[in-house]
Amino acid sequence: MLDGTFENPTKIFFGKGFENDIGKEIVKYSKNVLLHFGSGSIKKNGLYNRILKSLNDYDIKFTELGGVQSNPKTNLIYEGIQICKSKNIDFVLAIGGGSVIDSAKAIAIGVPYDGDFYDFFEGKENPQKAIKIGTILTISGSGSESISGAVISDLEKGTKLSYGNPLMFPVFSVMNPELTFTVPKHLTSAGIVDSISHILERYFSNTLYTECTDRMSEGIIRTLMKYGLKIMECPMDYDIRSEIMWASKIAHDNSLGFGKKQDWSCHTISHEIAAKYDFIHGNILAVIIPAWMKFVYQKNNFKFVELGKNVFELDIDIYENGKEVGEIVIRKFKEYFKNIGMPTCLRDLGNVNKDDFCEIAKKCSNTTLSGTIGNYVRLTEENIITILEASY
Repeated sequence: MLDGTFENPTKIFFGKGFENDIGKEIVKYSKNVLLHFGSGSIKKNGLYNRILKSLNDYDIKFTELGGVQSNPKTNLIYEGIQICKSKNIDFVLAIGGGSVIDSAKAIAIGVPYDGDFYDFFEGKENPQKAIKIGTILTISGSGSESISGAVISDLEKGTKLSYGNPLMFPVFSVMNPELTFTVPKHLTSAGIVDSISHILERYFSNTLYTECTDRMSEGIIRTLMKYGLKIMECPMDYDIRSEIMWASKIAHDNSLGFGKKQDWSCHTISHEIAAKYDFIHGNILAVIIPAWMKFVYQKNNFKFVELGKNVFELDIDIYENGKEVGEIVIRKFKEYFKNIGMPTCLRDLGNVNKDDFCEIAKKCSNTTLSGTIGNYVRLTEENIITILEASY
C-alpha cells in the first residue's frame, strides 16, 4: 500500500426527510443562495416547494438557475458565476445528480476568480478560494456528492475535462433514497454502471498489499450488481434504493482507492467519446469497460482471477489458466450490463463514426505527458484505437 493522506470532509444526511429542513443547515454558511438544478422535475414532484419553504423559514434569499444537462456545459456555468457575482451569492445548493453537482462545483470555484473558471480544468491555474456548496442528491451513481472533483464539457472546444481541488468538496450532502424513486430505469442503470466503473478504475492496480480495499471493492461490486437487478422490478423499494445510493457513494469517495496507483483509462476514453457525441456517461462505460478488459486481460490477468473468485464465485482450481477466467469475467460483466438494459456496443449509443477513432485516441493520449493512459496496463494511441474498434 502506498503512503498518502485521506480526507473527506462532506457531512452526510442519509435517510428520509432531511431535505425538508435544509434551511437549518444552509443558514450556518449563508443567507443568500443559488438554487442549481436540471430539467425542472423537482418542481413537478414537490421537492422544490419543500426546499423553498425551508429556506423561507430561515429567511434565506435565493436565486434559481435550472437547465443543467447531462455532461454539464460551460455556458450555464458562466451564467451561474455571473449571477452569483452580481447578487453577492456565497452558497450554491445543487439539487440533482452528478451533472448538477459538478456544475455547482465549477460555479463555486469560478465566483471568486477574476479569469475563466475553465483555466482550472485546463491546468492553467488552481483556485485559491471558493464559495460553499451543498447538495440534495436525486440520482445515484456519480459519487460527486462527496468528492472534490468535477467533469465539465466545453462544446466550442470539443473537450470534456476533469478537475479536483479540496475547495470543491460539498460541505454537506442530503441523501434520501426516496428522492430517486422516480428516476427512469435507464438512468438508474447508467448510475449503477458508473458506480461499478469507479470501483474498477481503482481495483485494477498493480500496487501490492491492498487486500483490505480489494475485499471492500469486491463487496460493493456484488452489492451494486445484486440490487441493480432488484431495482429493475421494484423501483419504489426504499431499502433497495438505499443499498444502491450508499454503495454508489462509497464507490467514489476514494475509500476504495486509498494507497493505490489507480487506472482511469476507461474514464479517459469515455470522456473523449462524450466530448465528441454528448452521450450519457454510464452508457458509454457499459460499452468501453468490457472492450478495455478484453484488451488488458491478455497482458495482466491477476485482478481478473480475483474478480472471478470473489465476485462471481468461480472455482478457480478447475480452470487451466488465468486467461480462461478472464474471459468468463468479461462475459459476465457484459451479460450483467445487458440484463439491466445497458447498450452493448457503440452503435447502440447513436451515430458513431469509426473515422473519429483516431481523433478520440489522440485526445486521450494528449491528457498525459507520456502520451499513454492507464496504469494497470499502459495504453498507447494504437491500443486505444483497438479498444474503440472492439467496442464498435
